[in-house]
Amino acid sequence: MYAAVLLVHSWLRWVVILAGLYVIVRAILGSTGRRPWLATDDRAGRLFVMSVDIQILLGLILYFLLSPITRAALGDFGTAMQLSSSRFWAVEHVFGMLIGMILAHRGQVRVRAITDAGRKHKVAAVFFTLALIAILASIPWPGTPNARPLFRW
Repeated sequence: MYAAVLLVHSWLRWVVILAGLYVIVRAILGSTGRRPWLATDDRAGRLFVMSVDIQILLGLILYFLLSPITRAALGDFGTAMQLSSSRFWAVEHVFGMLIGMILAHRGQVRVRAITDAGRKHKVAAVFFTLALIAILASIPWPGTPNARPLFRW
């Protein structure tokens, strides 16, 4: 079960990244082009937030139920905090991703409350960009101390 959930979690990151880039580009182009807020803009925001939510759900299942890495870290949290690799998985990765999720949700809520199209695009661009930055900063990219493969098979 661990391997299957980890595989889906690994591949879903690309959906999150692509959806994030898509919604950000739409927001920036909408803002600079002064175009109206379209139903497609709403759908793009929902796609990004939904993909983040599914990714977080899978991550939390790994974190609390399946991962031997976090199980060991949570079993001896004091020692885990002293080891950068354990600390990354026990705290930094999940914290950064939760920040990204909160920013994505907050952005979606703020956009819904605004009536002016230009302002909607600007708020969407800011919040979704910040969310994607937090998410990208928390991914264990190759070349980083906690590197994971770009594509799991």
